[in-house]
Amino acid sequence: MILQVEGVSKLFGGLQALTDVTFDLPQGQILGLIGPNGAGKTTLFNVINGVYTPNEGRVLFNGKQTAGMKTYEMARAGLARTHQIVRPLNEISVRENVMVGACFGRENHSLGKAGDIAEEVMEFVGLADRADQLASSLNVGQKKRLEMARALASRPYLMLLDEVLAGLNPSEIAGMVEIVRKIRNRGITIIMIEHVMHAVMNVSERIIVLDYGCQIAEGTPEEVANNEKVIEAYLGDPKLAERLMQDDDEFVRAE
Repeated sequence: MILQVEGVSKLFGGLQALTDVTFDLPQGQILGLIGPNGAGKTTLFNVINGVYTPNEGRVLFNGKQTAGMKTYEMARAGLARTHQIVRPLNEISVRENVMVGACFGRENHSLGKAGDIAEEVMEFVGLADRADQLASSLNVGQKKRLEMARALASRPYLMLLDEVLAGLNPSEIAGMVEIVRKIRNRGITIIMIEHVMHAVMNVSERIIVLDYGCQIAEGTPEEVANNEKVIEAYLGDPKLAERLMQDDDEFVRAE
């Protein structure tokens, strides 16, 4: 297992943000993490990559506990993350942003090698023609791809994707879903927080559902979409399950 989350609970004062969250993640899978706003999804990401130390339980990444590790140490260990609110380095170019990932990632590359990696990764995510533009000049969809590129350039074993589809139009969603699939095909493991349900249900092998910090369901997309607790807490419509399992063309048109 590349990731083991064992009985993780997290408190902020009197607020119980996570309660006894437990799951294993095999290498090479895409795991969807869904639930209402405030369910604890981003808090769980912050525990996994060492930003927060759990009050109870532990997280093992490639067999090593993440508690107490700095975020740059996690990057060196092979864990990369994107953020819901994109955070490019606005005053430097797209290429230079991606080079940062290569320089400070798992392989600790020199500037020369980082430039080569940036060229390959920009082509992979569809930003090669924007390489010399300032990051600040990109639109939202392009900035999402830049976040993805910078994370990929760090050569991770595991990527945490926080709402990479938020704010995108249907064609942009379809393009980003294809990139996520291609990343998985490279052998990189992915956990993605997402509210674009048709997309996450179609791209994930497994789904975990959080509600008020509690893990209320885990299983295949079909099992989760038909789970009564999930329907009550999040999906709201029992008839939605069938629509969520449509093929890709259908979910893109439905959004």
